Amino acid sequence: MTVVRVALPLPLRQHFDYLLDASQPAQVGCRVRVPFGNRTLIGIVWQIAPDDSFAADKLKPVQALLDTTPVLPELLCRLLSFAAEYYHHPLGEVLISALPLLLREGRNLSDYQPKAYQLTAAGRALDASALKRARKQSELWQALLQHRISESLLGQQYSRTSLKQLMDKGLAEEVVVPASPYTAPATPASGLKLTAAQALAVTAIHQAFGRFERLLLEGVTGSGKTEVYLQSIASLLCQQQQVLVIVPEIGLTPQTLARFQARFDVPVLCWHSGLSDSERLHCYLQAQSGAAAIIVGTRSALFLPFWRLGLIIIDEEHDQSLKQQDGFRYHARDLAIKRAALQHCPIVLGSATPSLESLHNALNKRYIHLPLPDRAAGQALPGFELVNLKQQVLQYGLASQTLAQVRQQLAAGHQVMLFLNRRGFAPALCCDECGWLTECQRCSAFTTYHKQSRQLVCHHCGASKAIPRQCANCGSTKLTPLGQGTEQLEENLQQLFPATAITRLDRDSTRRKGALNTLLEDIHQHGARLIVGTQMLAKGHHFPNVTLVVIVDVDGALYSSDFRAPEQLAQLLTQVAGRAGRGDKAGKVLLQTHYPEHALLQDIIQNGYASFARSALMEREQTRLPPYQHLSLFSAQAHQAALCQQWLTQLAEQARQFPALQLLGPIPAPLERRAGLYRWQLQLYSANRTAMHQALSTLLDTISQWPLSRKIKWQLDVDPTDLT
Repeated sequence: MTVVRVALPLPLRQHFDYLLDASQPAQVGCRVRVPFGNRTLIGIVWQIAPDDSFAADKLKPVQALLDTTPVLPELLCRLLSFAAEYYHHPLGEVLISALPLLLREGRNLSDYQPKAYQLTAAGRALDASALKRARKQSELWQALLQHRISESLLGQQYSRTSLKQLMDKGLAEEVVVPASPYTAPATPASGLKLTAAQALAVTAIHQAFGRFERLLLEGVTGSGKTEVYLQSIASLLCQQQQVLVIVPEIGLTPQTLARFQARFDVPVLCWHSGLSDSERLHCYLQAQSGAAAIIVGTRSALFLPFWRLGLIIIDEEHDQSLKQQDGFRYHARDLAIKRAALQHCPIVLGSATPSLESLHNALNKRYIHLPLPDRAAGQALPGFELVNLKQQVLQYGLASQTLAQVRQQLAAGHQVMLFLNRRGFAPALCCDECGWLTECQRCSAFTTYHKQSRQLVCHHCGASKAIPRQCANCGSTKLTPLGQGTEQLEENLQQLFPATAITRLDRDSTRRKGALNTLLEDIHQHGARLIVGTQMLAKGHHFPNVTLVVIVDVDGALYSSDFRAPEQLAQLLTQVAGRAGRGDKAGKVLLQTHYPEHALLQDIIQNGYASFARSALMEREQTRLPPYQHLSLFSAQAHQAALCQQWLTQLAEQARQFPALQLLGPIPAPLERRAGLYRWQLQLYSANRTAMHQALSTLLDTISQWPLSRKIKWQLDVDPTDLT
């Protein structure tokens, strides 16, 4: 018997030893089924015959070795080990999270491999006359005499009943067909004519092939970043290399996938949470075998086991969606850089509004900076106009000045986009008699009124309930919507512009499978149209017919306790504005605000994002905030706020023994109560990354011994992007 050390999907920072039959060829990265208490778990073999194992008579045997070859190859194990160490998360949970669900459940991998059917020795020796009474069996037998038949071809041309009958007679058998790498094109696919800046960017990326290099592609909206990606990839495919393209959200996957499929005659697959479990496993296997040339996916595509990865592209690298906000809290951009280093391949980070961290690295020559300062087709960037809402009479939240310009664009047959980052009909219902507001009973937040589904929904915890008939405070039946969401804005616009088509794009309107593609197809139709949506509209979409963008409510994001809020607002304004004027018509952006003199708005309008970002970096340096210091966040949740405060106070006392750390807190989270739990946090800052991680390791060992740690929910977030 051999002792194997197994990483199990448990919230414990330790591994467990088991006995495995020495005749079974276990390797690191293989799955095993093992007993754990009164449960059976799927784990990953992490070490074979460790020197410090327990005595064999104290160990339980492995129930089953599920793989003969690793499902997590050596390079991927190194990446995941680094991730677990850097983010201080239990290794077993990190390893299992990298696998498709069917593999986590312990399914047999061979059941999902491509299959074909062939004749057995008895089938090949059979006389044709033996099947003369079974015509369909005879036809299938004759076809199998010529060649194997794949499973997909079988369903199209032959009867499965006939196949079963041949197999029952021992004349045919099923075989697994190993997937083979894709066929490389003989010549690179041709593309559009590049601008001088685009050509320089493509050349720089080509020169980085075959080695680890980080490149920041900073291009204004409409500058042709995707064309740079496509032409960079073209020559790589001729060398039979694979490419990973990570996009921040599912909403960007269809259009990105379509452009890559239209350009390249190679297998291009997608990966995101909207796929079925079998579709995700198929993509996993295609990447592993090299049958997939390009994978376009969301953040977890980072953990696919590529056969020969030659380039990683992170589109919209600034986007917060690239950071996992619960469980294993990794940042896909940062881990992708580590993977590129392990793979010895370049990584391209693309954005019109790069994060301050990436821009800081580029300005300090850690990244190669590739600017695209102009739009690819020569269009001018959209002009900004502030609409002062002070002392104005609004019609459905829109100023008369705004409505006049909307009418003008629609009359010319153009499209107008109205951006409002609040879905639902209204942020709350209000009692006209006493001012009572509908609140979530489990969160420190109001419930959003959804008129179409006739529900009040909390957008923080997901709780929903029927609309009340009367006020819970005074009993009045006079309840009216307070504020405006995209659902109400759409309804109001239908009254103002009854003859104009309206498309609403938010999480509610795109829930059903295929709904997003349908809505995007509608938007790409010519003719006057109003487009209403949330931040789903802001990222990467190409709407050539949009000439006017209206940001209905800028003020909601101007004031925040999160130091990243100005950066995120500037990125959002720039990205939304970038949807205007991408075709052959000039674009314009209207910003409705009560604070037109606000410094951030003036900087964005007068100087653009690039100027804002550099001044924001100077402020961060003066205040010693990231990226000039490293940040980690401990958060605690409990049904009693006092328990959170007590636990974090105890943690702060322990943290003060490390002179490299600066503490902020304990303080209540900006959203103090969520899903019935009070939330407090402690922020840790340090100029020395190594000292920070050494301190975190010591603190985590100490925390695990506290009895109070079992009475609360606590989490550690390294390099957090959201402090709310």
